[in-house]
Amino acid sequence: MNAFAAVMQLLVATAFVSIPLVRHRYGTSAMAGAQAELTRQGVRTTVLAENGMRFDAGGHETWAPVSIAAVMAATAAVNLSDGSWAEPLTWVFQSIVLLVNCVILYSQLTATESVRAAFARKGDPMLARVDVPALLKAAEDGFPSWTWTLQNVRHAVVFGASILALAATAIA
Repeated sequence: MNAFAAVMQLLVATAFVSIPLVRHRYGTSAMAGAQAELTRQGVRTTVLAENGMRFDAGGHETWAPVSIAAVMAATAAVNLSDGSWAEPLTWVFQSIVLLVNCVILYSQLTATESVRAAFARKGDPMLARVDVPALLKAAEDGFPSWTWTLQNVRHAVVFGASILALAATAIA
């Protein structure tokens, strides 16, 4: 069962690496779309950078998923080597990945509300007048339409493979 868990963990690693790859390839056009929308709304285009909002593969959009992928690959290696640490590492890291993916999904589902709240906390009157749904839609349009299918597949793979890896570990 260790080999099965390892395959599941490698699927999770691959799913997490897909995030920065897509953002690296299409993030610039997403950012350009968002900035064009801000210009249309009469808002300075620098507000995104000033508030740490980006659509490319920079910052935590790269290091977080790549780190998770590395941990999953390392855990898979331990599983493949039938190391004594395989079971506890799988329980710990696979559970963490499940929780992290829940947070990612929640943040995607509540993006409009969280961006509005972040802008409101700044107390900047210019930010308060940003049409956030239009801003996010403009950024979304910078990514190919298949990106959203990939996102759903990624969630299914992470949830499904994690549950299967944990189940395989439980019955091993």
